[in-house]
Amino acid sequence: MASSFLKNNHLVQNFTPRLAGAVGLIALSTLNYGFDNQGIATSQAMAAYKKQFGDYDPTTKTWAIPAYWTSLLNSLNFIGFAIGLYVGSIVSARYGRRMSMFCMSLWAMMSATILLTSSRIEQVLAGRIINYAYIGMELATCPPFQAEIVPASVRGFAVGAYEASMLLGGVIINSVCLGTNGLSTNAAWRIPQGLFYIVPSIVASCIWFIPESPRWLLLNDRAEEALESLKKLRSASNRDYSPEEELEHLRESLNQEQNQGTYMDLFRGSNRKRTLIAIGMNFFLQATGSPFTAAYGTLFVQSLGTISPFEFSLMSSCINFFCCLIAIYITDRVGRRPLLMIGSILQVIWLFTMGGIGTVSSPTTIQTQVIVAATALSSASLCVSWDPLNYVITTELPASRLRDKTQRVASIVNIATNFIFSFFTPYLLDAPYANLHSKVGFIFGSLACCSFLFAFFCVPEMKGRSLEEINQMFQDGVPVRKFGTHPFATAATEAEAAEMKIRSTSDGPNKAGAVEVEREDDGTES
Repeated sequence: MASSFLKNNHLVQNFTPRLAGAVGLIALSTLNYGFDNQGIATSQAMAAYKKQFGDYDPTTKTWAIPAYWTSLLNSLNFIGFAIGLYVGSIVSARYGRRMSMFCMSLWAMMSATILLTSSRIEQVLAGRIINYAYIGMELATCPPFQAEIVPASVRGFAVGAYEASMLLGGVIINSVCLGTNGLSTNAAWRIPQGLFYIVPSIVASCIWFIPESPRWLLLNDRAEEALESLKKLRSASNRDYSPEEELEHLRESLNQEQNQGTYMDLFRGSNRKRTLIAIGMNFFLQATGSPFTAAYGTLFVQSLGTISPFEFSLMSSCINFFCCLIAIYITDRVGRRPLLMIGSILQVIWLFTMGGIGTVSSPTTIQTQVIVAATALSSASLCVSWDPLNYVITTELPASRLRDKTQRVASIVNIATNFIFSFFTPYLLDAPYANLHSKVGFIFGSLACCSFLFAFFCVPEMKGRSLEEINQMFQDGVPVRKFGTHPFATAATEAEAAEMKIRSTSDGPNKAGAVEVEREDDGTES
């Protein structure tokens, strides 16, 4: 029974050992994003970290990191993100996806040294900015690389693995933080951050053993290498598959694209719609509360005083990882749009619940626990929908010649939105500023309502479509909401139709009709 399940499983059917190794290594690099994202956020709640980098309050006799430093630590890092995104996309486009991953891994090891040896909060801030340049290079390289090497039927799973790997990194480092938070020395936060060296070392050592993107090779007039790459990535036992035929489809798609690959082309013709959808996806991913739960969730829960913030972080990371696995497994079956809309609805429920209870002046223990649960569930709702699917959709949308530039522009919107919400969230949460506390749920919940409308009216359904088919539907002006049902005639279908037409004509008293049809099919006059 198990062997029958594996034989019929759509993932097993499409993943060769070489392809699985390539997708796995690309996804592994994202583990470090989870290490940084969750490791720094959780460390900020540690007593040893606060004592090293915070200020002493003689009235409460406690150490705390001021709100303005918390804001800067979780927002200015996106300066490095933007720089890394630009540099990564340039290196990736000019020198290949593998070279970009190699360079960013070396950079990550340098930034990890700065963070690990920090003794002042200014050094931590510099280390975060430098480390986020690595994260930006990663975002510019990994999702497009994954989208370009996998078959259409498993593209959602493969690209979604980017987010799953990041969440797994959060689970690992939060587990370590839970074990070290009781230490009174700086080892409490230095041990978890020592993990920052592991992943880039592995990626830098192994990246040259996986094939380069066939699409990138073809874009750079290296057709023979592109064909060789396809042969390595696809199953040789599949008799219905021809690497030469796929290479020809790729070449035709590149030739048919109505652009020359400039930034102005992003907003011309069918590309304008693609670019705006990618921008909207990245805006709503961050505007519906992702920075709040990711960067400030641990500190927020600590302020409620109902549960250990380190246990909460580990619990939330595990739930998020599990939800993301579900999303990337079913997205190629269920589709992108239904998951996005379900995620938005769930977020509205949890965020408004959190905000509503926040209006109570003196909440009971149970009400406070509901706020904690709503915080975790709102994060989980993102992880079962917008978090993994944002990378899938943003890499599916663009024309091949504009994929790097579209990714660059959409990610800049992602960064800008993340920066704004990360910078202002501490001021929205805490006194003596806005002091909204859990009432911020009303802000993020209202934006989640808008994200539902955006998903319903603006996001096309692209499950099971090849990148070439998606490109053709945009070129043909197919309405966004009809992408999922639009019939797409394959080359094989067109050939069969032409052959039937020829046969029906040649059944006449002479063969002249067949010659006429052949000439008609060739576009010549009879």
